[in-house]
Amino acid sequence: MEEVQQKQTIWMLDPPTDRPVRVYADGIYDLFHFGHARSLEQAKKSFPNTYLLVGCCNDEVTHSLKGKTVMTDTERYESLRHCKWVDEVIPDAPWVLDQEFVDKHRIDYVAHDSLPYADASGAGTDVYEFVKSIGRFKETKRTEGISTSDIIMRIVKDYNNYVMRNLDRGYSRKDLGVSFVKEKRLRVNMSLKKLQEKVKKQQEKIHIVAKTAGMNHNLWVENADRLVAGFLEMFEEGCHKMGTAIRDRIQEQLMKGNPRGPIYDNEGDDESEYYYDYSTDEEEYSDGSEVEPSSQTLSA
Repeated sequence: MEEVQQKQTIWMLDPPTDRPVRVYADGIYDLFHFGHARSLEQAKKSFPNTYLLVGCCNDEVTHSLKGKTVMTDTERYESLRHCKWVDEVIPDAPWVLDQEFVDKHRIDYVAHDSLPYADASGAGTDVYEFVKSIGRFKETKRTEGISTSDIIMRIVKDYNNYVMRNLDRGYSRKDLGVSFVKEKRLRVNMSLKKLQEKVKKQQEKIHIVAKTAGMNHNLWVENADRLVAGFLEMFEEGCHKMGTAIRDRIQEQLMKGNPRGPIYDNEGDDESEYYYDYSTDEEEYSDGSEVEPSSQTLSA
């Protein structure tokens, strides 16, 4: 019976036909999102020719009656101005509409979802009770799954990640309202998390290699033997080249010390038993000049 009576009280005046229909929508519009935009789109498309006015409450009214906002009133006004459905933004909008406000802005209809929205009296009275009673209420539908409160809860849920991201971007812990101990704990936890991710990736790689080796054991062993043999061959060749280079370098230095040629202990020997100290070779003084090799570096 009550539901039938409520439906009977929500009636609408006929819209004007000789001018654009002036539709008014209001709200807080904190962290302006697509749910807000869709409600304003519905209000704008309520009639074929609509002029949409959007009222937004200031910080003083909002903080006292609803709570702290993330964005300031100036930021919320500016967000609304950039919505393509909005024709005019009315700042410092009242929490509850009255006839004076409706007449001042020549409002034909007030657009909002039909759910009762409590006013500031504390008695649970619907904010839109007045406009409903005079036939100037136009119902819109809420977008499920998105709201300012939902967005804030997502941020709170991943609070530590947001803090670390902004610390890495250059914000100080004071900017973020984080204590010294909290900052250090977050950094340690993030470092451990990164280390765990690296270990996990390495474990996955090892698992893949082991799995591949198990599936193709003979092929894997053959390839492994080939790789080892190739490495040994390269190592042996490298050692030979290194030994040849060292011997040639010794011969070169001996030639500088003895113009007549290399000195041999026994005729027919093809290896010199002289020792050359390379510790001073190509060293530089502090001023950048090269050190001349000393004849004292040659010893029998």
